[in-house]
Amino acid sequence: MRVAVFTGSQAGPASHRAAAAAFAEGLAAAGVGIVYGGGHVGLMGAVADAALAAGGEVVGVIPQHLVDDELAHPGLPRLEIVQTMHERKARMAELADVFIALPGAAGTLEELFEAWTWGMLGLHAKPTALLDVDGFWDPLLAQLRRMVDDGYLDGRRLEALGVVTDAAGLLAFTDGYEHPARKWTSTSGAPPAG
Repeated sequence: MRVAVFTGSQAGPASHRAAAAAFAEGLAAAGVGIVYGGGHVGLMGAVADAALAAGGEVVGVIPQHLVDDELAHPGLPRLEIVQTMHERKARMAELADVFIALPGAAGTLEELFEAWTWGMLGLHAKPTALLDVDGFWDPLLAQLRRMVDDGYLDGRRLEALGVVTDAAGLLAFTDGYEHPARKWTSTSGAPPAG
């Protein structure tokens, strides 16, 4: 099994770095591989370094322009170089069985929402989750609940988004995961909310 880890290219607070490293170590200890964006910087680098130090499998996928900017992790046993960001995300999705977002910025949110939306549309049935560190995702979860309350998002989809605090929590969430029915079907008539 492999987990696609979406997270920041900035380091963030020390508590976030510690949580990211502990999460990666926990996956490695459980024999679970990581696929991530291939960088050596920020929380991305912290995840890769911790998993590698713990003997875990780490696969990086990085576009050529970031290799040219010298952002690729030099210590990865497997680094796949693609041409575009779109190819990077598609390849990460192909290699992963589970998606999780750690703290990050706009790119992390974009990757999270794309993976989660693809599941809603029936393009995959893979679990998607958030690693909650210091309540980082609380404002986002409040916004998502507002989307449910206002009828834009089906509550079952929000319930299917895992919120975990460590690797053991993610593995337990994954073991019990039941993917909701796809958002639209050819017999469903009018599209339901979100």
